[in-house]
Amino acid sequence: MDGAIDVDLHPALPGCQALLPHLEPFWREVIASRGIDDLDLALYPRGAPLTARTDWRDAKGIAGATVEAMRREALDPFGTAIGICNPLFGAPALHNADLAAALCRAANDWVAAHWLDAEPRLRAGILIPAEDPALAVEEIERRAADPRFVHVLLLGSAETLIGRRVNWPILAAAERHGLPIAIHAGSAARHAPTANGWPTYMIEDHTVFAQTFQSQLLSLIGEGAFTKYPALKVVLLESGFGWVPNFLWRGVKMWRAMRQEIPWVDRSPAEILRESIRISIQPADAPEDPGEMAALLEMIDCDEMLLFATDYPHARFDGGGALPPGLPARLHRKVLRENALAIYPRLKECVA
Repeated sequence: MDGAIDVDLHPALPGCQALLPHLEPFWREVIASRGIDDLDLALYPRGAPLTARTDWRDAKGIAGATVEAMRREALDPFGTAIGICNPLFGAPALHNADLAAALCRAANDWVAAHWLDAEPRLRAGILIPAEDPALAVEEIERRAADPRFVHVLLLGSAETLIGRRVNWPILAAAERHGLPIAIHAGSAARHAPTANGWPTYMIEDHTVFAQTFQSQLLSLIGEGAFTKYPALKVVLLESGFGWVPNFLWRGVKMWRAMRQEIPWVDRSPAEILRESIRISIQPADAPEDPGEMAALLEMIDCDEMLLFATDYPHARFDGGGALPPGLPARLHRKVLRENALAIYPRLKECVA
């Protein structure tokens, strides 16, 4: 097994009705009596153009609906040896923590039964009810026993910043099992995505979401999560990476000026980021010109940071051009495979 490792694939979960066989009788009755079905995230409406490439939609307009489609459109064309499934399901955004936990549990079981059992190249993230850390840890502990689940999957925006100490049990459980925390673009809609309130158009949501990722990183660094849990790794999915140099410069400058406020952060935020943070390459908000891309990568100064992802089936590129055009050839193997093997212990074990 010597192909690419795709860290961000999105199987289409058909709805809550499909999860009924994986729910306890009480929750089956709740779903049926309330008529609950689709729980799509607002950031990814099923019919929106960016939610799926046109050539990847089936006759019903849904993309990534079957294992066969994923093989044909993502795994085989990109020479993928391992692909990580991250279902963008709205269960973690529910206010009812018990229902959220039941649906996350059912969704994880559904992914295992319908995707992982059917395709040996596939792995998955553990979907958790992050608004209730105790229930979230229960699900991590339950699913960590299956080595095909390789990271803990969180929405980018939730009730609290991920680094807040109320969330540390989630970080502790992830570190204990050697599971990176994967933060994916998506929101529980508890707060406006901008500092000045709610935007009008989807383009605003998607553009400013880079700020949400920066807020989460600052929270993890400033609260001391990487000091408390030194083996913790964090993967950012669909965050882009063009913002990283400015984040590094400003973060280091402010840390030098105000480090007495957070004495537990005993090293530069830049050092922490380069050691503990990895970022998927799609969407590639980076220059296409090779010279400009080289300059950006030199400013990031970490050849191990970027991870290959097609972001299937989202509409981020056409044809087979998942690698950013300006990415230098010297980094191709690192980005396609080696960086993921270094950050995901469970992937390293499965190819050993």
